[in-house]
Amino acid sequence: MDSAVLHSSLQEHFGFSHFREGQEQAVRQLLAAESSLAIFPTGSGKSLCYQLAALHLPHLTLVVSPLLALMKDQLDFLASRGIPAASLDSTLTAEQSKTVMSDSRAGKIKILMVSVERFKNERFRHFIESIPVSMLVVDEAHCISEWGHNFRPDYLKLPAYRSALNIPLVLLLTATATRKVKQDMAQKFGIAQEHIVQTGFYRSNLDLSIVPVSASDKDAHLIEAIRQQAVQQVSEQKGGAGIVYVTLQRSAEQVAELLCRHQINAVAYHAGLPSERRQQIQVDFMAGRAQVVVATIAFGMGIDKADIRFVIHYDLPKSIENYSQEIGRAGRDGAASHCITLANLDGLNTVENFVYGDTPEHSAIEYLVKTIKDETRDVGGHGVANSQTNNQTNNQTNNQTNNQTNNQTNNQWELQLVGLSNESNIRQLPLKTLLVQLELLGVVRPLYAYFAEFKFKFLKPKEEIVAMFQGERQAFLAAVFAHTAFKKVWGEPDFDALFQSYQCDRSRVVAALEYLQQMRCITLETKRITEVFSVDLDLLVKTDLAETLHHYFVDKEQKEIKRIAALVRFFELDRCLNHHLSLYFDDEHAPENCGHCSVCRGQVAKLEYSTPPHWPSDQQISQVLEGLKRHMAAKSVHASSIIQTTDNLSRFLAGISVPVFSRHKIRQLPGFGLCEHLRYEEIRLKVQNLTCVL
Repeated sequence: MDSAVLHSSLQEHFGFSHFREGQEQAVRQLLAAESSLAIFPTGSGKSLCYQLAALHLPHLTLVVSPLLALMKDQLDFLASRGIPAASLDSTLTAEQSKTVMSDSRAGKIKILMVSVERFKNERFRHFIESIPVSMLVVDEAHCISEWGHNFRPDYLKLPAYRSALNIPLVLLLTATATRKVKQDMAQKFGIAQEHIVQTGFYRSNLDLSIVPVSASDKDAHLIEAIRQQAVQQVSEQKGGAGIVYVTLQRSAEQVAELLCRHQINAVAYHAGLPSERRQQIQVDFMAGRAQVVVATIAFGMGIDKADIRFVIHYDLPKSIENYSQEIGRAGRDGAASHCITLANLDGLNTVENFVYGDTPEHSAIEYLVKTIKDETRDVGGHGVANSQTNNQTNNQTNNQTNNQTNNQTNNQWELQLVGLSNESNIRQLPLKTLLVQLELLGVVRPLYAYFAEFKFKFLKPKEEIVAMFQGERQAFLAAVFAHTAFKKVWGEPDFDALFQSYQCDRSRVVAALEYLQQMRCITLETKRITEVFSVDLDLLVKTDLAETLHHYFVDKEQKEIKRIAALVRFFELDRCLNHHLSLYFDDEHAPENCGHCSVCRGQVAKLEYSTPPHWPSDQQISQVLEGLKRHMAAKSVHASSIIQTTDNLSRFLAGISVPVFSRHKIRQLPGFGLCEHLRYEEIRLKVQNLTCVL
């Protein structure tokens, strides 16, 4: 595209007279039909690359975004520029979702935003396969890399979805990618090296300070730092706001209360708050009604506020990648901003212990493997499950299914993630990772996902709806209604009975119900998503499978622990912080001495414990474990046996939550988190050595 035309479009649609670094190159590559990876610092305008390109592509641009807040921020901006965009997400009513899909089919929407989980939605796949898509955009694309700091296993399936939907063009966006993560992302989507656009990571307006401080002095340092920022903003006649990051939800509440007591306008934000409250806090922060947000890492993504003047880490961040993302929210307007870390080693063990909670026990993995074996059934060409694999939708979703032997395809296993997580005592994220690893090993292969429950109610008389059709279509619809069990106004179709009596597969029934909803004949609701896998039983029963999977997680665990150690080493550097932060993210062009970090000012940090972590007495530990035993005595044998493992007793003492703890209200017991400030490996050794082990 001609440069003048591209700049004219930039001015017309976005009101910008020039591109930021890297933007024009990325847009030009996309419009030349070259898939690209764009790595720009936080706040450097990554999103404009797909927004401008989408306006010049013939069909829909589909954007995968990890958080609702990110979607809302982008949609609000696009609406302000008159660009037709929408999302399909859990906040929409059925009527709103129907309108979005209808407008997309009609070509009225240029950009559609979804979460990666949306691809599991049977109804969404029916819809997206029916319209042409010009480009797939993956925001926060580092989530696809197992080498990244925020790996999400569902992202690994995006290349397959792209292939199944025949989407010709891909744009990956991220702000944080080491060299290894960068290469991994590009390889998974077949992006050529020359189409990786990476701008400098270094930001000259951010002042980085590492302040060693004891626990007893931390509150005073925090209050003084915020007051200094307020004085500076007044003297420079600038507005501004700030974020204080903490590790725990209760810390967010406590620190916010502390600041309010000192006449600082602060509010706590964390994942434990109701969604409406979280949304209101974001609105208040953006509008300037809340000056300081004290938050866990749940806050920040999707917050595009230009005048954040300071980011303070009250607790240690989880990694260098998290640190860079969080400080990157400051100074997006280019004005000087301060990033302060109040550092000691007191919270180090707490951060490490979060990692150990995501490592499934060997026994839990064995339970999962046994569950798959016990629940796998040979559908043998009969039944609803097998009929679905033969329809066009599922062939498009996973073309590889056609290459399997009939025997493998007929061995099918169904799961509902929440239930399996509770039964196996494996958190949902590591459980998803386990399923992906089983897929990579060839043990399971995803066939499709469906909603276990469909229900609908009539908006028109049933007889009137049936009369709208003729011949076989009328007979089919009459059969659907005849095999629907109604309770008052809502009815649930019996897919098995329909297959047996009418030989119609599930896909046709779903498509018919979707059509009737579009025609405003019924209201349709769905729930309980169920995933269906084919299973290679020969590979499943290999004696070393559980060991292989457990080794993968232990290795991953150690990588995360090393990532935390690298963070501490970074904070204790005796050379320029900005320079070495840039090097970490493969930017070799930052100045060797920035002049605006604590090290360049001669303040080299040495992190220490305020007081050495204190062990409770063996008697106290024994008492709380005995209390746990009494609590579980009345529970099921399976649940009780899960609790009594060394790892779960250790997790109880360390305050690490796993599904069985939530299910049986164990987190409310006295002694939960008794040793949370101690290292998990040492807690585990203590449990092993105590004679009272249950």
